[in-house]
Amino acid sequence: MVYKYILFDLDGTLLDTNQLIIDSFKHTYKLHIHREIEEKEIIQYFGEPLITTLRRYSPDKAEELYDTFIKYNESIHDNSVSLCCNIQAALEQLKEMGCIMAVVTSKRSRMAYRGLELFDILKYFSAVISVDDTTNHKPHPEPVLKALKKLGAQADEAIMIGDSVFDIQCAHNAGVKAIKVSWGVALGHQDEETPDYMVNDALEIVDIVRG
Repeated sequence: MVYKYILFDLDGTLLDTNQLIIDSFKHTYKLHIHREIEEKEIIQYFGEPLITTLRRYSPDKAEELYDTFIKYNESIHDNSVSLCCNIQAALEQLKEMGCIMAVVTSKRSRMAYRGLELFDILKYFSAVISVDDTTNHKPHPEPVLKALKKLGAQADEAIMIGDSVFDIQCAHNAGVKAIKVSWGVALGHQDEETPDYMVNDALEIVDIVRG
């Protein structure tokens, strides 16, 4: 086994929350800044903390936009998310191989746990590092470094899986190899940071980890 410690992003990697997030942004922008923002523009900021994205559009009212986004997002969450293809099988195999896993997400802790529990996959993870747990956020290395510390892992023993450039940069900034998944929508910044691996199916992650 090449990598014992496996770090997963949440949105767009473990859970398909793409439409949930897009719809929440559209609702928020239409209500507060009276603009119809195209999906292509919205998804280019997938992976960074929510408040950071909202400040791009309304620096003075970002907190108000944040509250609206959260309320709307939570109201439609459970009926708008699904488990990404073959993730359940991949997690099961990684667990059986003896891998120790963590979630590293820019999502708030409460909603991260809600999504993981909704599909009964929280049981596979020894730690969940959310936006609430760090001072600095992706692409800063702190989230990955905190996960490594919690797991008792060294950087060369771990690999990070994500769908956005922020995930790849966060991993590399922490000295960790990175896998980029093709099923997320945040693929527009591929040339900004090259992942160590690309996968089209979650079961390919098992092969990389196994070596």
